[in-house]
Amino acid sequence: MSIRPILETRPATPALEGAGVKLHRAFGFHDPSELDPFLLFDDFRNDHPKDFEAGFPWHPHRGIETITYVLDGSVHHGDSLGNNGTLGAGDVQWMTAGSGILHQEMPKGNATGQMHGFQLWGNLPASQKMTAPRYQDITAKDIPEVTDDDGTRVKVIVGDFWGKRGPVDGIAADPQYLDVSVPPGVKKTFRIDTYRRAFAYIFAGQGAFVDAATPQGILLEKEVAGEELHIRDMSGDRTLVRFGTGEEITVQAGPEGVRFLLISGAPIEEPVAWHGPIVMNSQEELRQAFRDLRNGSFIRPAH
Repeated sequence: MSIRPILETRPATPALEGAGVKLHRAFGFHDPSELDPFLLFDDFRNDHPKDFEAGFPWHPHRGIETITYVLDGSVHHGDSLGNNGTLGAGDVQWMTAGSGILHQEMPKGNATGQMHGFQLWGNLPASQKMTAPRYQDITAKDIPEVTDDDGTRVKVIVGDFWGKRGPVDGIAADPQYLDVSVPPGVKKTFRIDTYRRAFAYIFAGQGAFVDAATPQGILLEKEVAGEELHIRDMSGDRTLVRFGTGEEITVQAGPEGVRFLLISGAPIEEPVAWHGPIVMNSQEELRQAFRDLRNGSFIRPAH
């Protein structure tokens, strides 16, 4: 098996979105070929209501899919098709915007005011840009979790992994979306189909991902469970790790363990014309989308 090389490791950067929500952006509004089919990834974990309570009022989407994963607190959502509901801790929503939708997302903190979650944008191929919008709302109890003998736990949100299949289906990018927890000191390898683009996003603890190239960085000595571990410098909270081509990735968990999202998908490899929440294949399609917004024809009638 070939280990995927690490192309880049970088911290998420602070950003302000919606009506003033403070978040950290791991990637987005960059070269869309880097992580094709994925366009944007936001970490909207906040511990103070003033940093998120203004939320994301009504706004349009066309030509993409969004996946929202709530760790703590809740998100109330509503849209121009009359759908509405609330995502709670551990819940997931995959929204296919397709031909166009107007919606709002309003976060609310838990009993102590915390609101933790993530949103990922996936591109749609040209053949599906104008498909009918749809939602998949998945509750936490419907997301399978598998635990390996060494204590590694994986929640399978999308795709197949370790004999489990995630509940979200019919997604254009054929993605795999895993929430992975590796115990302190454990070294773990995960298979990823060679043809997929892949990244990890660390959001708790620390871990060192093994590179196919000669290891770089400062060698650290840590003691875990009475044993010395010799590991290279580790990546911690809010770190994006972008992988190259290969069949597997390997991570060495730090003294407190590591928890990360491992996300991969099949590249679409089509032209991208992108402005704000609308992503098409050409500038003319983009202009048409904004003309539709202005003249009131953005939302297509249901068939």
